[in-house]
Amino acid sequence: MQLKFRNRNLDLSTPAVMGILNVTPDSFYDGGKYTDEKSILLHAEKMISDGADIIDIGACSTRPNAAEVSEEEELKRLIPVIKLVRRKFADVIISADTFRSNVAEYSVHEGADMINDISGGGFVTPSGVEGAMFETIARLQVPYVLMHIQGRPQTMQRNPHYENVMKEVMSYFKERVRKLQSLNVKQVIIDPGFGFGKATEHNYTLLKHLSVFKEFGFPILAGVSRKAMVNKVLGTKPEEALNGTTVVNTIALMNGANILRVHDVKEAKEAVKIFNYTLK
Repeated sequence: MQLKFRNRNLDLSTPAVMGILNVTPDSFYDGGKYTDEKSILLHAEKMISDGADIIDIGACSTRPNAAEVSEEEELKRLIPVIKLVRRKFADVIISADTFRSNVAEYSVHEGADMINDISGGGFVTPSGVEGAMFETIARLQVPYVLMHIQGRPQTMQRNPHYENVMKEVMSYFKERVRKLQSLNVKQVIIDPGFGFGKATEHNYTLLKHLSVFKEFGFPILAGVSRKAMVNKVLGTKPEEALNGTTVVNTIALMNGANILRVHDVKEAKEAVKIFNYTLK
């Protein structure tokens, strides 16, 4: 299994690590840390030296209850950072973390290699699914992270409810994968959306049965880094959740994850290395 980019391929026979670079003032763990060129480049360089396979750059916080940022502000934050990282690290795979099709298009034109979309192609509104992300991805022909979410970041953690979380999340993916395939989108990455409209028990049900998503034949991404699903079980805060994150990442690997999206690249790469050793 591999992902194909413009200038290189990424072999997923060994699970990959996606390092998080949030250029936001209000992300739940690292908001405000990387807002100038020096800190951005130092963090990107550290993640790359620690072994990051992908750098995921986001400019619009999607933590629970986050205020929505305008498209203009997202572009103002995101595009200069994509260009900066691309100039400094010519060979690194850059992912743009955005739910807006227009921002996705600008991002790819300015150097991003893939799109990580928390909205699953567009947030559901009373009039249907908003946005044109699927059509944009079909035109751009770049790898695309299709994530499950219930609600929007502003509302998603207000009593999330499922009759059967596995059945409902699978149904969500089946519908959207069919649409993507009808548009000739071939490189899809499945992300169950840990923490996005899920209570703790929903997250751990998805984690336990993560391998079910292999049915689609696409890589699976797990993004659990320092999230509430770790902290609520351990009674920790995000800054104390590295060990818990590593444990959950390891369970995700054992259950079929191909990509780990993390704040702490070195520790995730070590988890991958030990996991791979058990397969010998």
